[in-house]
Amino acid sequence: MQWIIFMLLLFISSMEMLTQNRWKKQASAGLLENCTGCVLCSEDNGCITCHHRLFLLIWRDGIRQYGMCVHTCPPGYFGVRGLEVNRCTKCRSPSCESCFSRDFCMKCKDKFYLYKGQCFRQCPPGTAAQPGTRECQETCEPGPWSEWSACTHESRTCGCKWGVETRVREVPEAAREEGTACPALLETRRCRMKKHCPGGE
Repeated sequence: MQWIIFMLLLFISSMEMLTQNRWKKQASAGLLENCTGCVLCSEDNGCITCHHRLFLLIWRDGIRQYGMCVHTCPPGYFGVRGLEVNRCTKCRSPSCESCFSRDFCMKCKDKFYLYKGQCFRQCPPGTAAQPGTRECQETCEPGPWSEWSACTHESRTCGCKWGVETRVREVPEAAREEGTACPALLETRRCRMKKHCPGGE
């Protein structure tokens, strides 16, 4: 009877060791490849918790969810550091390539232009597309030209054959933001002056 109990215990022990060895082989073969940088890892879902400096990136494939620990978040995500876990959070707009927060884009995907943290296929009215930076820049719409000034030469209005006259136009307060591209606001042209000043000056 004791011999049967001994054999039964030996069989159970060997089965436990076999199960542990199989799990270790699976972990060393494939699981650890998906668990780089993980503190906790699931065989089915990958990383659950990451080391302190890494970000946890979670994505879905059908109904299944996967986790991975990364140094930097991929395009379309931004990093949020937390007390317990650092996460990669997806940008809300699908046309955003990189974002500062969920709703503030910093760079748009191709064929889109960035304006005030949002991505547009065409720049809004009052802005112009800048192909080099793929951004919308506000345009400056100045007011009408003033009348031409008096014809002067070295602050005098007479005593010389040629002088210069100028005209200006104002920019509305709303268009004076930094970085706004404005057209010319001052123009000058040559003009004829009176050769003789009144009173023989």
